[in-house]
Amino acid sequence: MKDSGLRIRVERQLREKFLELCREQDRPASQVIREFMREYIERNEQTIANDKNKGRNLERR
Repeated sequence: MKDSGLRIRVERQLREKFLELCREQDRPASQVIREFMREYIERNEQTIANDKNKGRNLERR
């Protein structure tokens, strides 16, 4: 799988605090962001799937 980049804009203070915490934990910022993205996808895919199933169940009644 090829890697791709993602460029985002955030407030300077948010960025600096995030990078500071990553350094304190000896973790690359990119690793933390990828972890967050995976967790976000997992959590929200399940929510969306549940919502779709609820809609189907209501249609059957």
